[in-house]
Amino acid sequence: MPTYAYACKDCSHAFEIVQSFTDSTLTSCPECQGTLRKKFNSVGVVFKGSGFYRTDSRDAKGSTVSPAPTPAPAPAASTAPAGASAS
Repeated sequence: MPTYAYACKDCSHAFEIVQSFTDSTLTSCPECQGTLRKKFNSVGVVFKGSGFYRTDSRDAKGSTVSPAPTPAPAPAASTAPAGASAS
């Protein structure tokens, strides 16, 4: 369950509380019953580096994917003239 941070607008009391996603947002300060506001923190995941590309995890030698096979050559046509028959 996530931890949410709240701060009171009236007395500046700040605190954190663990709440479920389905729990309603707190609205009154536990110290002075003033109005609360939810504080937003930075995200816990940070991506560092030059980038995240398909080629970043590949070996420096080259691609790990084998090349597509080349099609077989077509059979050679007969050299006999048209209309000639074999006897």
